[in-house]
Amino acid sequence: MTLVAGVDSSTQSTKVEIRDIESGRLIASAKRSHPPTSPPVSEQDPSDWWRALVGCFGELAPHLRQVRAVSVAAQQHGLVMLDHLGVPVRPAKLWNDTTSAPQAQALVERLGAHRWAAMTGSVPLAAFTISKLAWVVDNEPDAVSRCASLMLPHDYLVYSMTGTAVTDRGDASGTGWFDPATDTYRPEVFELAGCPQLAQAVPSVSRPFEAVGEVTAPELVELGLGGAVVGPGTGDNMAAALGLGLEAGDLVISLGTSGTVYARSGTATADPSGLVAGFADAAGGFLPLVCTLNATKVTDSVATWLGVDAAALAELALEAVGDTEVPVLVPYFDGERTPNLPAATGSLLGLGTSTTRAQLALGAHDGVLCGLLGGADALRAAGVTIEGRCYLVGGGARSQAYRRRAADLRNDSVVVPHQDEVVATGAAVQAAVVVSGSDLGDVARRWGLGSGTTVEPTVDATATVHRYHQAAGLHLNR
Repeated sequence: MTLVAGVDSSTQSTKVEIRDIESGRLIASAKRSHPPTSPPVSEQDPSDWWRALVGCFGELAPHLRQVRAVSVAAQQHGLVMLDHLGVPVRPAKLWNDTTSAPQAQALVERLGAHRWAAMTGSVPLAAFTISKLAWVVDNEPDAVSRCASLMLPHDYLVYSMTGTAVTDRGDASGTGWFDPATDTYRPEVFELAGCPQLAQAVPSVSRPFEAVGEVTAPELVELGLGGAVVGPGTGDNMAAALGLGLEAGDLVISLGTSGTVYARSGTATADPSGLVAGFADAAGGFLPLVCTLNATKVTDSVATWLGVDAAALAELALEAVGDTEVPVLVPYFDGERTPNLPAATGSLLGLGTSTTRAQLALGAHDGVLCGLLGGADALRAAGVTIEGRCYLVGGGARSQAYRRRAADLRNDSVVVPHQDEVVATGAAVQAAVVVSGSDLGDVARRWGLGSGTTVEPTVDATATVHRYHQAAGLHLNR
């Protein structure tokens, strides 16, 4: 049997899936946790990701000699700075670290939002890598002077496996120093950030589905993975699109620590409002995306307040469906990325003496989803077609409340994929295409990508969406 491996290195953990290259059947999987972070400062030691990856492969050792290819997907935007020996000069600043908000604002003021959007497809926010680099320039000049290589989290893991410094266009499009429309770096951006010398520190950009090396890391060779072909890897959202077999016009709502809404597109976007990030995908097209900082951690927090777990909170929420006095939660618990409010806090509006625990639970789920559905409106306003299937993915997609309310609030169906880890699956898809030379569409059909459970709306809850946006407007103007 010929196998491939897909890696998902997220904020919280590393997950590895091993799949049959012909059918996509899951053979084995493993998971190792990462150290937790606490925004607004959110940093991790890249070596912790590597240890987690090696640990996962150690659990999967009996299968590794049959693995012909590996690809890595990872959290976007994280800033990894290495010295001349390939050792991190400081911890990686992650996507949800909002301390770089002043630097993001300064970068936009220096060039203008329209120019940024035209050059890089996006307007810098605190989450973007260029903003984090500008923060290091302002606060840790010694780290800048020792930096020889700039990488993203997935780049670092590929480098650790192969010794090759390389990225892909999908992940590179979230840095703020790459133009996805032309697949080229914008070196002038580094001068704006105060470190023009680091324009030469970026990795080369692979072509989609290009083999970038072989596994040579001694730890993995000892486990039996030596010589396996390594694909270019990509960012987590780009991998999820591969894992879903996403087609142009399909919409994805992802419920994880953060929330994302994105669609596959054949044309680049450039939204000067900053709501839509004009990312590239991992297959030669584009993946316009809206990201919110606050998703399942909001309902986890509310569950803690009410003394229940997430499953019990979902049951409570469903008890309140149809109630007319459900409070509106604006869920900016840890600041917010879309809209760009890094110092914001949340609001709960419409409380009364008769408010029930069930109504609070429903308001929490609805607040998270309404913010993301607003992101879908922003995609449409940016010219993105989103009239195809709507997928609900991520850890929150396991929740019956999130499933039902996503359909109710859209007043349209959503599809919950059968596969549980679409990011790791997408990385495995990339590995399969890389090593076999098969067409992406052929792999998607053989693997049955995109199949799932269709959830139909049970009530029309679109009025709740309008109430949410009114409350969010009040929140912004308070």
